[in-house]
Amino acid sequence: MDVNKEFFSNITSRERAIFEGAISMGALFHQFVGTPVNNQTKKSLEDAMRNSLNLQPAIEDVEVNIDFTRLDDAMSEFDYTSLTGDMLDVKIHTKVDDVKAVIRIKFIEELNYPLMYVEDIKD
Repeated sequence: MDVNKEFFSNITSRERAIFEGAISMGALFHQFVGTPVNNQTKKSLEDAMRNSLNLQPAIEDVEVNIDFTRLDDAMSEFDYTSLTGDMLDVKIHTKVDDVKAVIRIKFIEELNYPLMYVEDIKD
């Protein structure tokens, strides 16, 4: 079966690059927010996020950073906290045909919100 022809012929490569990054970002957010984390497990959690997203179609690269300052501020007396959206700074790089897109989640201070957005597109 030609998946591109069967399911994606109704959208452009640009739209598909955005779709693939956005659907993966939503999955990351809803899969990992709430995960117990501390300074010792931060790197392994970042690696798990990166490695799992890299399995998805059209994903070229994933950059994951859990904001260390926000993590330290949220730490409980039990030496861990739950991951929250405002701790995430993630970039998902996708490529479909010759189109590359970067989808990002980053905490925006002025909005007081972890915003998911299209950071860049190169046709």
